[in-house]
Amino acid sequence: MRIRGAVLEDIGRPRPYRDSRPLTISELELAPPGPGEVLVRIEAAGLCHSDLSVVDGNRVRPVPMLLGHEASGRIEVLGDGVTDLAVGDRVVMTFLPRCGDCAGCATEGKRPCIPGSAANVVGGLLGGGSRLTRTGEQIMHHLGVSAFATHAVVDTHSIVRVPDDIPPDVAAVLGCAVLTGGGAIVNAAPPSAGDTVIVVGLGGVGMAAILTALAYDGVRVIGVDAVASKLDAAIKLGAHAAYRPDDIVQAAIKAPLVIDATGSARALEGAIALTEPGGTTVTVGLPAPDARTSFSPTSLVAEGRTIVGSYLGSAVPSRDIPTFAEMWRAGRLPVDKLVSSRIALEDINDAMDELADGRAIRQIIDFEAAE
Repeated sequence: MRIRGAVLEDIGRPRPYRDSRPLTISELELAPPGPGEVLVRIEAAGLCHSDLSVVDGNRVRPVPMLLGHEASGRIEVLGDGVTDLAVGDRVVMTFLPRCGDCAGCATEGKRPCIPGSAANVVGGLLGGGSRLTRTGEQIMHHLGVSAFATHAVVDTHSIVRVPDDIPPDVAAVLGCAVLTGGGAIVNAAPPSAGDTVIVVGLGGVGMAAILTALAYDGVRVIGVDAVASKLDAAIKLGAHAAYRPDDIVQAAIKAPLVIDATGSARALEGAIALTEPGGTTVTVGLPAPDARTSFSPTSLVAEGRTIVGSYLGSAVPSRDIPTFAEMWRAGRLPVDKLVSSRIALEDINDAMDELADGRAIRQIIDFEAAE
């Protein structure tokens, strides 16, 4: 079938992206779903730093690639062997398929799926290869999803069904921002009553971590970011305090749990410094692969510190997305407040500038409004 989508033509074009236009809105051919796959009509897709990291070259992927990994939509066609889903189901996309059989999947979220990770690196689906072409040219998939398009073919291990009353924009952010930021709280280091949680980096993932921490009774939550507007946004979400990095150091505030959601090696060092002796630093950001950080190994031993890496919030999507959806339904996790703007697919390059400048929390491509 013919679809429209935002294709990254090459990596590392100069900013501003509104001028260099690394993403082209293209007419594409999408093959039918194969065994264990489904065709999904995309309803909403969120812009995440994991998309930007491919555009700017911090995360090298094969191009041309149809970007987008945080999304929701409706199933339109079932591939052979798909019996646990139905046409019309609303589903959430997740950027790491879990095969359920490998050594990584056996860790209940602590380690990524091995074949899922391998498929993501080469730009294919879990079942192998691409389903996308453009006038005969192969177009690669982004993280098994490629959601910046009107439709996507995805493996069933890359989606989770949610009830119809979960709105498309809420469903979309559950699949990445909430799984990653919220999962870092719920799975990697759940706080206890009386604890303080510091979240460093207040993009969509960091704000989701703040909302999730606030869902715990008796927990004090503090946000840290260099952008003043994000500090204001964190307070509006319910954070008890918000600081610039230098200001929180001057205030000598530390916490037993610190979440690093920055994707910056230097910021991770700051997050470790904000962690109390005996406390835990959880990092969910992805700096450039060649980035390096430093800290005192002695402090890990002498002060009983723990540093935890948490990919996709150490989540098992089929387990955690329904839990987060129920929290939203109960009013305990108002993730709809993460949406800072709704845009058209044609605005994608300008939106990448907004993301790179730190002016956006979650921009949502609203495909329903375009119809």
